[in-house]
Amino acid sequence: QVQLIESGGGLVQAGGSTRLSCAGSGRTFSRAAMGWFRQALGKEREFVSVISATGSSSYYAVSVEGRFTISRDNAKSAVYLQMNNLKPEDTAVYYCAADYSGSDYYTSASVYDYWGQGTQVTVSS
Repeated sequence: QVQLIESGGGLVQAGGSTRLSCAGSGRTFSRAAMGWFRQALGKEREFVSVISATGSSSYYAVSVEGRFTISRDNAKSAVYLQMNNLKPEDTAVYYCAADYSGSDYYTSASVYDYWGQGTQVTVSS
């Protein structure tokens, strides 16, 4: 089993920044690709970003590329999402997720094995 706990977020003004953290415990954290997803009210969960197990590669949704940065610290079993130049459309519950399968379909929520409980980010205009 893996437990993932997100923190950070809250209420941020448009144009502002915040950083989300996700702390992992249980199964070896450094073997998992880690993803961030978000779900706005009334919408489906969508891919935001993913980072490989070693941290050597990362990918972003077009909507956040250039504004968000994903990183990880395997020594601390943590993954982060730095969010800059936030927009009201970034408002959502943000989830971190762990993928131990090594799948190439990292934008699909279905390939992830474990999920955190989510943390709310609200961007005011």
